[in-house]
Amino acid sequence: MSICFFEGEFRPTGECRLPVTDLAIQRGVGVFDSIRIYKKRAFALEPHMERLRESAVTAGIAIGGMIDRIRDAVRSGAKRDDCPDDGDCICKTYITGGDVNDCGRFPEPRSFVIFESGPEIVEEEYERGVSLHPTAEGRPFPRVKSINYLVGLMEAAERHDVMECLYCPGGKITETLRSSFFLCIGGRLVTSPVGEVLGGVTRNIVLELAREAGIAVEERSPGVSELRSSDEAFLTSSWKEVMPVVKVGDALIGGGRPGPMAKRLLAMFRSSLDRWLD
Repeated sequence: MSICFFEGEFRPTGECRLPVTDLAIQRGVGVFDSIRIYKKRAFALEPHMERLRESAVTAGIAIGGMIDRIRDAVRSGAKRDDCPDDGDCICKTYITGGDVNDCGRFPEPRSFVIFESGPEIVEEEYERGVSLHPTAEGRPFPRVKSINYLVGLMEAAERHDVMECLYCPGGKITETLRSSFFLCIGGRLVTSPVGEVLGGVTRNIVLELAREAGIAVEERSPGVSELRSSDEAFLTSSWKEVMPVVKVGDALIGGGRPGPMAKRLLAMFRSSLDRWLD
């Protein structure tokens, strides 16, 4: 069962309703963030709250003191006895456009926070790696974590052999539907810069850990042509942590096997996890 903080109280998610007049429904106006909960403690809560705030402000949503209320709901919800999976779950924070569109400004937003079981990740995927589907599409408005995922969902529809789609607009690799993307080339990490991609919270932490370990980092959008010659690839996200990628379309990466860099960074991430828990 999932729970939701809505209109000032926690309820079963199935009892919560948005009116059909909300612009999240009518025009797809809304922003969100996903926060992993480890043993009733939120992962990187402040960076997630800052990204949610920036997304809302950039989208023209007037948030007032909403971020403080959402932060409090995340903390209190994570500690509840009815938090899913004994407090090892995913927390999704939403701010909608509300009912009023004032020339592209949204002065009366709504918010809610959902605690639910995270998507299944098979532990063997870290050992064998995952596949992605490349698409020439890109994420609309990469500075905003919008609720509108339609482009990426359509591109990966009914492709049961891939984890998600990889955005490759103009032959440049940016990110995936739900994750940041990295290549490892000659011992260097290569990943697209923020602005061309969404500022991934786990991405930033992995980059910080890599730099602390003396691993060279190059922030640029690699070309699709670099996939086959790269040493390895991986994804980062709050739920996946560091997930190796061994195939993009028909291009094998690293001979189709996970490489040592992803394994090393995953171990570094997990061993330092307490640094980022609220």
